[in-house]
Amino acid sequence: MPDRIARAPRPSSFARSLALLLIAGVVAVAGCSRETAAPAAAPKPAPEPTTMADADEHSFAEPGKVAIDDLALDLALDFDARTLAGTATYTLQWKDEAATQLVLDTRELTIERVEGEAGSAWQPLEFALADADPVLGRKLVIETPQRNAKIRVTYRTAPGASGLQWLTPEMTEGKQLPFMFSQSQQIHARSWVPLQDTPQVRYTYSARVRTRPDVMVLMSADNDPQAARDGDYAFSMPQRIPSYLMAIAAGDLVFKPISARSGVWAEPSMVDRAVAEFADTEKMIAATEALYGPYRWERYDLLVLPPSFPFGGMENPRLSFITPTVIVGDKSLVSLIAHELAHSWSGNLVTFSSARHGWLNEGMTSYVENRIVESLYGEEFSDMEWVIARDALKRDIVDMPEATQALAIRPGTPVDADDALSQVSYDKGAWFLQFLEERFGRAVFDPFLRGYFDHFAFQSIPTETFLAYAREHLFAPNPGKVTDAEIEEWIYGAGLPASAPEVLSPRLGIVDSARLGWRGSKQLPPTSITGPWTTQEWLHFLEGMPETLPVEDLAQLDAAYRFTGTANGEIAMRWYPLAIRSGYTPAMEAAAAFIERIGRRKLIMPVYEALVATEPGLALARASFERARPGYHPITTASVEKVIAEAKPAPAPAAAPAAAPGPEPAPGEAEGAAGDATQSPADPAPPPAG
Repeated sequence: MPDRIARAPRPSSFARSLALLLIAGVVAVAGCSRETAAPAAAPKPAPEPTTMADADEHSFAEPGKVAIDDLALDLALDFDARTLAGTATYTLQWKDEAATQLVLDTRELTIERVEGEAGSAWQPLEFALADADPVLGRKLVIETPQRNAKIRVTYRTAPGASGLQWLTPEMTEGKQLPFMFSQSQQIHARSWVPLQDTPQVRYTYSARVRTRPDVMVLMSADNDPQAARDGDYAFSMPQRIPSYLMAIAAGDLVFKPISARSGVWAEPSMVDRAVAEFADTEKMIAATEALYGPYRWERYDLLVLPPSFPFGGMENPRLSFITPTVIVGDKSLVSLIAHELAHSWSGNLVTFSSARHGWLNEGMTSYVENRIVESLYGEEFSDMEWVIARDALKRDIVDMPEATQALAIRPGTPVDADDALSQVSYDKGAWFLQFLEERFGRAVFDPFLRGYFDHFAFQSIPTETFLAYAREHLFAPNPGKVTDAEIEEWIYGAGLPASAPEVLSPRLGIVDSARLGWRGSKQLPPTSITGPWTTQEWLHFLEGMPETLPVEDLAQLDAAYRFTGTANGEIAMRWYPLAIRSGYTPAMEAAAAFIERIGRRKLIMPVYEALVATEPGLALARASFERARPGYHPITTASVEKVIAEAKPAPAPAAAPAAAPGPEPAPGEAEGAAGDATQSPADPAPPPAG
């Protein structure tokens, strides 16, 4: 799933800017080890929208009148024109006997003609495109007096489609062939296919895609690991999915297996590193099946995208899209794979009915992710992940508008579609489920959650449906464990409930002591303490720093731990803002190179936010953005443009000059006032084996 936009510690004005961005911006994871796929359960029809809580204000579609049952695409993929062009054919389920229109969502699509099947022939149908809405796009209204069972739309995408990114060969890892990929969530599928672009509509689909013969095309469908490159590809997705899970990618892609049902697609120079980093994927699948039932999507493959991918991952069924920024060589960031895999149960299998209920996807997935991490790497490691996520939420939630602090946003409260991606949905949602786990015990809660996935498989539901199911199958059979007031506070209340369970991490407690000791004495902790630290401990070390530090303190840290220039993006997105706010000039060049090299929003937006706070930083941000813009995804571009446009910089901070870190000492060489051995957290210890 697209990243929760967690930030490094920063002034409260930054958090306020983040909240505004989330509201206004348009942009938008040890049982049987069998290798064979479980048979897919028969898809159930999606429940009809019946309440205001079910209404999806982010779509023009009218699924209560007519719904797409199946979609067949026939597309030409043109790298030179940067377009997809062809036909979308819909098999329709008419529900309202009085309905004589099909309403679809579009954004910057050229609609060439619309036809309805009449017997063995196709006949033209009248259609009209409404004026463009700046967020929702253009409503396409097709007149269907005969209530045709099938309708075909011939169309073409725009070169700047918000849901597609086109990369020249120079922007890829291998620099040999062009690359294209989609990002449909939340409401960007409408920019490359005219659709009922709402999670309330689930459909099967097939596709034929033709393009130049030297690139491989993949979709969120039945990709054949043995498929040959020939420029003509066919796909089928037999399980019903909502529109935001439809995906396509094309480029210099090769496949290597992890197990019989899982593997990695990536550029040739990346694939071996990715397979090594993601080697535990099959173990993750088996662990999740042991907890929550069979994997129902047949294959689970990973597609490693170029660094411009704007998110950490996207849970497209059968083919999760993954950022290369988590490939750091030690598996310390593979919880992202656990998160995207977890969506195969929470999100893809049981889906929120609208963005107002984003926690049903992201909070539940973050909870399942942590259970996977605990199963493979141990409770100690999962506790660190809980603490880091919750510390960030505690910092940021106080500056969010009250309405967006609730898990389920009440009808009548304006909400952007991509508010479903906020920290509240991810981390408060996961916290709520841990609250239920603690009150009822895993012996009760695990079977309940597994039953929930089974009961609502292949359906899209609102929060109220989840609560009704929980009252019948969890609360009523186990009275006295929770109160109605507690549930109301969790679901609809602002802030964090008093009943929120705390998680303590002894390992992070040691980090706190080491940081506190250094700040008081300027004596760096010995490598006997920091040597075994994982990425998570280094993140906690940096997140606990004040908003600014004296430049001499930053120089001492940098000389000892080589934060500047780190290959670990999670460390970089915490170090560079701290360095920039503190006026630590030796880090500026590396910070600029960092935001020019990658396009993952979570990692680069804190750096941009720190830069634009001063006049010199704003100038550097503008220059870096102009260099990076051609390789950024449209979603990232919109986010950076907004930050720069709204910048109110102050004069440059008056900081005492500090020398740049000296030559990199050899491992074990004495360094700093404490005689501490030099160490780089860019190569931290891996998570413990589970």
